[in-house]
Amino acid sequence: MNVTIAVHNLYNYLLKFPVNCVAGSEAMFADLCYFSVRSVQLTFIFLVLPCLLLGYLGQAAYLMENHADAGQAFYSSVPSGAFWPTFLIATIAALIASRAMTTATFSCIKQSTALGCFPRLKIIHTSRKFMGQIYIPVLNWFLLAASLVLVCSISSIDEIGNAYGIAELGVMMTTTVLLTVVMLLIWQIHIIIVLCFAVVFLGLELTFFSSVLLNVADGSWIILVFSVIMFLIMYIWNYGSNLKYETEVKQKLSMDLIRELGSNLGTIRAPGIGLLYNELVKGIPAILGHFLTTLPAIHSMIIFVSIKYVPVPVVPQSERFLFRRVCLKSYHIFRCIARYGYKDVRKENHQTFEQMLIESLEKFIRREAQERSLESDRDEDDSEDEYSSSRVLIAPNGSVYSLGIPLLSGFKDTNTSVLEASTSEVLSSTTSESSVFDAEQSLERELSFIRKAKESGVVYLLGHGDIRARKDSWFIKKLVINYFYAFLRKNCRRGITTLSVPHSHLMQVSMTYMV
Repeated sequence: MNVTIAVHNLYNYLLKFPVNCVAGSEAMFADLCYFSVRSVQLTFIFLVLPCLLLGYLGQAAYLMENHADAGQAFYSSVPSGAFWPTFLIATIAALIASRAMTTATFSCIKQSTALGCFPRLKIIHTSRKFMGQIYIPVLNWFLLAASLVLVCSISSIDEIGNAYGIAELGVMMTTTVLLTVVMLLIWQIHIIIVLCFAVVFLGLELTFFSSVLLNVADGSWIILVFSVIMFLIMYIWNYGSNLKYETEVKQKLSMDLIRELGSNLGTIRAPGIGLLYNELVKGIPAILGHFLTTLPAIHSMIIFVSIKYVPVPVVPQSERFLFRRVCLKSYHIFRCIARYGYKDVRKENHQTFEQMLIESLEKFIRREAQERSLESDRDEDDSEDEYSSSRVLIAPNGSVYSLGIPLLSGFKDTNTSVLEASTSEVLSSTTSESSVFDAEQSLERELSFIRKAKESGVVYLLGHGDIRARKDSWFIKKLVINYFYAFLRKNCRRGITTLSVPHSHLMQVSMTYMV
């Protein structure tokens, strides 16, 4: 009987030790942003791996000799003189592992948010050099509360071990499946090698997983319930966000409709600049049509502003804004993409933001005018090249001969040809000078128009688009969109910061899409 119990205990520990070993390795690898890859590899090979092997082999040997101490194998196997130093080192190791797992959780949530699979949260970047060093205050408090509830609700350490084991084995199997897909599609390794890899590793992991599934009622169910809740949150957010974005793209205004309304957009153009915030970077958002139908007037200049965050620490002020003209020049409608790095502070004064925006817009208009003048000069040069090339004859031996008159299909008088050529040169020079003068006048008029609009005032038009399920939709869709997604959207962090704009310069208009 004692031998059977000893073998059973040894079997359980031999199953748990590899899981704990891999879990500790994953926890250390989660902080690659703090160290280089080479340093972590060398540390694992020459320090971590020997220590893990010696520790687990020593515990297994102790269990084979002392069957009754299976519950406290780690501390019982330590000599009495080295107990407190080992206890101190184990406590420090637990703190380091907790820090590593917390950082890994922050990284996973940030990547899920970037992919549109998790509600937006406040993310604080703690380093200018490493993008992965982040801190999420809300998630940190959530982990604290979840850990306290988990520890208080579980009666024994065996239940914590079962929950920990099923979580780690689930991660290991998911990693193996995804790595198999990468080997097939990206690395394009031979399918026989991929099948061998999958059979060996998945077979080993499924063996461990089957042993853990036997203890679902003894603590493992907590991890399964938590996983289902997280999956539902991510699926509902991704489903609602994609549905909202697709609806906005479908209902955006067409350029033909804007042209039919004319440069006044079918209403009165009041002096001033309207900054219309929207997530779309292409096309005219439907929220503008909502403004046109609900307000008797709209600003003389409209700028669609989209704020995007790029994976660099700081975006220089000269590269902050990207402009594009949406309609004809007489419409005075522009699109602006404001780019911010993860260390850029979005706390600047709204007047400073407006000043930088207008200066960037003026630079864009000047550069646009220069490009147009260069294009016109290039066209004239091309026409002159065509005219001059018509007077060049290339001999069979490669020699080039210049003719005094153009190569014409018919005969013309030489004096007449020269006279016509000189007259056309004079007319073209006069036309080019007048076109340059008109372009300069047009540029100055537009810049003056922008300055007057800026003096009249800048208003921030914030359009909030919400989605609601149609009445004829399924009950589950109504439940997901009208309640669950609406709750997540209401409590998540807003994607647009108002730059501490005073209420006198702020206008918010909501629009509901029926999906």
